[in-house]
Amino acid sequence: MWAFIVQEILFFGGLFGAYTVYRNTYIEAFTAGSHHLDIFWGSFNTVVLIASSLTMALAVRAAQTNSGPGAIIGWLAGTIILGCGFLGVKYIEYSHKWHENLVPSSMFQWNDPAFPEVSLGNAKIFFSFYFVMTGMHALHMVIGVGIMLWMIAKVRRGEIGSQYFTPIEISGLYWHFVDIVWIFLFPLLYLIGRHV
Repeated sequence: MWAFIVQEILFFGGLFGAYTVYRNTYIEAFTAGSHHLDIFWGSFNTVVLIASSLTMALAVRAAQTNSGPGAIIGWLAGTIILGCGFLGVKYIEYSHKWHENLVPSSMFQWNDPAFPEVSLGNAKIFFSFYFVMTGMHALHMVIGVGIMLWMIAKVRRGEIGSQYFTPIEISGLYWHFVDIVWIFLFPLLYLIGRHV
């Protein structure tokens, strides 16, 4: 599992590195783009993911302390609900960008009077990074929800409990990693540039 986490760090690290290079090259475009992201929904999703890390940790603890399958399943279900809530908010945000024609495609439109110096092409670069980075994160969330559903099935079959809880711990590592990625994505995309 640790080798997988390192591979994921390298993957997202590459995205963060590329984002940093382009942000320093197109500062105005990235600042303007961040103003088109809804800070309320980004903040809300941050709270949701922090809460989901808590429920995941409590699921691991319930497995370790022989709290019974009901407690383990309950905490895993809470994690799933929070994960789906996060994905629902991303859907709202993506829909909003779609209706504003801010999805990088042939239909992309950029006309922000607050940032007249930003060209369409440069704005498109920011939104390309936004959709790739948050899209890859959302894909990892979907996979995580699938893993939690699988863990619930294993708990119901009696394959996981206080005698053997390694799969829950490994799932927790994955889930916490995905949450940490968001902790970096949120300020990078939503907050940096807001002071301008």
